[in-house]
Amino acid sequence: QVQLVESGGGLVQAGGSLRLSCAASTSTFSMYPMGWFRQAPGKEREFVAAISRFGSSTYYADSVKGRFTISRSNAKNTVYLQMNTLKPEDAALYYCAAGRKTGSATSAEYDYWGQGTQVTVSS
Repeated sequence: QVQLVESGGGLVQAGGSLRLSCAASTSTFSMYPMGWFRQAPGKEREFVAAISRFGSSTYYADSVKGRFTISRSNAKNTVYLQMNTLKPEDAALYYCAAGRKTGSATSAEYDYWGQGTQVTVSS
């Protein structure tokens, strides 16, 4: 069982930045490809970014490519999402997830989920 706890969300003006963190409670963190997803009110959960087990490969949704950066520290059992040039449409509840398949954009291929951290972007 892997427990994931996100942090770092908050209120930011459009054009600003936030860095989300996701801490995992497992000594086998490096075994898991990781992903970030988000869900806005009234919308389905959508893929944001993913990273391979040792961080050598990263994957992004087209909507965030060039603005968001996913990274991880296996020594700290933590995955990060650096979000720059935030837009009002980036506002959502952001979830991290631990999966089975590197680079997957499909939520069903992730086995463990955090509770989410809220990101609000004012225009």
